[in-house]
Amino acid sequence: MAEQWTTAQMPSQGGRIAVVTGANSGLGLETAIALAQAGAKVIMACRSPDKAAAALGELRARVPRADAQLMRLDLASLASVREFAAAFHAQHTRLDLLINNAGILGVPLTHTVDGFESQMGTNHLGHFALTGLLIDALLATPGARIITVGSLGHWRAGGLDPDDLNYRHTPYTPFGGYCKSKLANLLFVLALSRRLQAKNSSLICAAAHPGGAATNIKKSEGRLRAAIERAVAPVVAKFLINTAAMGALPTLYAATMPGVRNNDYYGPNGFMEFRGHTPCPARRHRSALDAELAQRLWQASVRATGVSFLD
Repeated sequence: MAEQWTTAQMPSQGGRIAVVTGANSGLGLETAIALAQAGAKVIMACRSPDKAAAALGELRARVPRADAQLMRLDLASLASVREFAAAFHAQHTRLDLLINNAGILGVPLTHTVDGFESQMGTNHLGHFALTGLLIDALLATPGARIITVGSLGHWRAGGLDPDDLNYRHTPYTPFGGYCKSKLANLLFVLALSRRLQAKNSSLICAAAHPGGAATNIKKSEGRLRAAIERAVAPVVAKFLINTAAMGALPTLYAATMPGVRNNDYYGPNGFMEFRGHTPCPARRHRSALDAELAQRLWQASVRATGVSFLD
């Protein structure tokens, strides 16, 4: 890899169709902009119409000739996921890139309209269902890839019980819930990769994480926390935090560069993978490599969402 990898090194994405979830801000918006700059038709799959419209305006300001459109998607609602998939299939027969990027972080114990714990429901189960409902278009497209955005937070998950994804028995903390949902993302990539390989499919499923990225996924809660964050922000930003544009680089590398294989995982090349300009193979906690746990999670996800694929 080059000493500093940039989006200018991405192969042309002309003629390709990319769906980016959570493209209204942060990593998702930067990913959408870079793909549009490379020539892809970008579908910005977003929950909030107002924020999405502003994001589309920014994308077009930075890429005047961009081929981009908005489609509403609320990953916290299986009905919305199904509506999105139906609308996509009505317009397209192929899909080159599915970027499972959207996520929430650190919310109190709340539940989606389908009764899922909110972080697991949005970050994992929503993307699981979306992938399954779009899989036919992906399988029909030569060179297609599915890229799921993970997190360094998965190292602090402390395990995962696929039979208790809604925390009926497992103690819940807001950050712990996020970490478990990101472990679920990596287990999903592992299980999906094994299924694709078993079917000798050319579809690639990989993952990436942004390191410590300056995005708005997490907002300060309370005056004391906000004051502490303001005090340490300059030090953290200098040594540990990527910009959103830098944080999107591992995702873009995994989505576009030659040589990416099933179950690959990329992150920044700097200290402890917190920041860096060049994507490199990332480390995983051993629990994210547990094939039996990945299979149990897959089965639990099918039961929860009612979406079954690649059986």
